[in-house]
Amino acid sequence: MRINAAVLAAVSAGGVLGALARYGLGTLLPTPWATWLVNVSGCLLIGALMAVITHTGPHSPLLRPFLGVGFLGGYTTFSTAVVDTAHLPPPTALLYLFGTLFAAVPAVALGWVAAAKVVR
Repeated sequence: MRINAAVLAAVSAGGVLGALARYGLGTLLPTPWATWLVNVSGCLLIGALMAVITHTGPHSPLLRPFLGVGFLGGYTTFSTAVVDTAHLPPPTALLYLFGTLFAAVPAVALGWVAAAKVVR
């Protein structure tokens, strides 16, 4: 397998910026709500990004690796959501877990639909 240095650099740079954005938001809000907001907003943004990339173009071959894999991959943190769930009392943990699922998945669709309407 051949590694493309430009793609690796784009993913890395995006990941650093996404992680910094997540950290910044985490300093403003208490856990686990910062994690919830990051994950849901990241899902909204990935839906919007994919709609924009699909409905417009051509784009740089580094756009999706930088923004989608790098920035939004570094920004979202579903593994932290699972850890947060383990530290909550059982009723709150279930509400948080299912609240994340039932907010994040529709957020992708909402981001897609909203961005597709804007770019058409």
